[in-house]
Amino acid sequence: MIDVKKLAKMIDHTELKSNSGEKKILNLCNEAKMFGFYSVCINTSFTKFAYEHLKESEVLVCNVVGFPLGANTSYTKACEAKKAVQEGAEEIDMVINVGALRDKRYDFVKDDIKRVVEASYPALVKVILETCYLTDDEIVKGCELAVKAGAKFVKTSTGFGAFGAFPAHIQLMRKTVGPDIGVKAAGGIKNFKDAWRLIKAGATRLGTSASVAILEGASLYKFAPEAWLEPEIPCHICPSRYAKLEKMPKAVYSYYKKKCLTCPYNEKYNKFYE
Repeated sequence: MIDVKKLAKMIDHTELKSNSGEKKILNLCNEAKMFGFYSVCINTSFTKFAYEHLKESEVLVCNVVGFPLGANTSYTKACEAKKAVQEGAEEIDMVINVGALRDKRYDFVKDDIKRVVEASYPALVKVILETCYLTDDEIVKGCELAVKAGAKFVKTSTGFGAFGAFPAHIQLMRKTVGPDIGVKAAGGIKNFKDAWRLIKAGATRLGTSASVAILEGASLYKFAPEAWLEPEIPCHICPSRYAKLEKMPKAVYSYYKKKCLTCPYNEKYNKFYE
């Protein structure tokens, strides 16, 4: 049996589109209060507006900084985070400098995260890795740097990259950070099946704009057989299947395609070697 209230408390109800205005944010806040979501995750220009509508509730304000590219200076990210906290944010989701991580500029990446962590106090910081642009080894290194820099969560995606959250990446992140650091799945979580697979893989928080639909699906789950979650479809929930050369660094694209070819579930691979 799924505890719908507990599930709601794992969700950051999200609205990050560039064309969203106060009406959308107000609706987001009202839904968050109605359904009991953990927070609303919004751009920093709406921090004060959302806080005023949520301050009498249990719903927190979560802001994104350095969003969505992560290529801002550390100073800019830190200033944005500090201002957000002053205006009512209690959680900060920051985007790392993905290029710096891929260049192995580890001291820079760690310092970038640390400056945001320090500027955000007492709010906790979630570090967005943007896993679609990273190999498994780079995901592991990003997680390690985030923990060393004092972050309390690692997070898969902005939702604006080549693809979003997958169970395989959540499992890798959870294995890397251990049980005491949060793992947030975000990007492409559209229904209860998506959400539940990620939770089973180790996610402790979900970032999604489909929050209400997820709760509705959870309510129906008790009437469905276990097979409804389709556990035997690894190719449909594998990041290799969604790798696209036009949207990803060539080396990362090649990495995922190589993994796909050597995967025992790959039908073409198996037929070729029969």
